[in-house]
Amino acid sequence: MNEKYIHIYNNLINYTRNKDLYKNLDREDSFSDRLTLFLLHFSFFLKNYKNEKNRKILQEIYDFNFRQLELSIREIGYGDQSINKKMKDYINLFHSMVSEIHFWDKLTKSDKIKKISLFLGDFQNNEELQAYFDDFNSNLSKKTLNSYLKSVSNQ
Repeated sequence: MNEKYIHIYNNLINYTRNKDLYKNLDREDSFSDRLTLFLLHFSFFLKNYKNEKNRKILQEIYDFNFRQLELSIREIGYGDQSINKKMKDYINLFHSMVSEIHFWDKLTKSDKIKKISLFLGDFQNNEELQAYFDDFNSNLSKKTLNSYLKSVSNQ
């Protein structure tokens, strides 16, 4: 597998590890919570860089990230049949996220909070998450895809 997209994957993982994202979760976070946040970050990433010029690269990044997720699920100990079902569920969740945030920049604050709540229902105070993803989205829009491809850390 081509490792040239590992920097992007690791950056998205690092964003997902932000402890502030979990402070409004009234229980211990789970792999599923972290994966949902990863997919949400990845959704914003693709939303910002999606265009005809980047199509091939983004497809390769998509494939790479989902392959890495599959490997992570295998490391947890799921069997082959479980992995296929889990991956199908996560891919469907991801595509739902991409669809829901497609017009993020045009949504009202309350609509954004509703979108966040669709995927992070166990999290309290989704206003903070909405503000976080507004900032994340804004920061992505200020950088080029090439800057993510070339650098190790973009935080």
